[in-house]
Amino acid sequence: MTMLRKISLLDDQRFQNLSEQGLELNDVCTRVMDFMSADPKAGYHFVIGTDSQVHRGQTKFVTGVIIHRVGRGAWACYRQLALPREIASLREKLVLETTFSQRVAEYFALSTLGRMEEIVLPYLYQGALLETYIDIDAGTEPVVNKSSLYVQEMVDRVEASGLYAPRVKPEAYAASAYANRFTKKPIRNVI
Repeated sequence: MTMLRKISLLDDQRFQNLSEQGLELNDVCTRVMDFMSADPKAGYHFVIGTDSQVHRGQTKFVTGVIIHRVGRGAWACYRQLALPREIASLREKLVLETTFSQRVAEYFALSTLGRMEEIVLPYLYQGALLETYIDIDAGTEPVVNKSSLYVQEMVDRVEASGLYAPRVKPEAYAASAYANRFTKKPIRNVI
């Protein structure tokens, strides 16, 4: 398989959660919109985050997409990809995690964020809210997190997009909690 083919497979956009599989990005957008439309007066956090885990012969990346109705539940899904090599560099892992989150976030920025805002806009004075985040699986505490050396670089990358606010550990639950739980087992059919 050529390197070009390998890279194109990294852009697979099929998502799943505990009750559904094979969701395309359009399906994910529909689920997010339906979830928000069910309670348009609520406050929402729309969060995208990626975590990775090195396994023998591969590095598995999981990107989570979460629409959180603050204080009253959430709907979430994830996609998983495997790079056919073990990534040893912490910086490279963080760059790839952030890039995968930004790719998914870009799709929503182009197709869905405006419609999400339209759902809550009529109810802003009644407490409705939509905040958008990209969670970075890195922390700022140098004693606890080796990733602290690269936090500012990743934060700058996310801020440059202009549509999503960056969050780091411990607030970055989409990456460090949700996506993390699905990185533990390697993918069987690596590219």
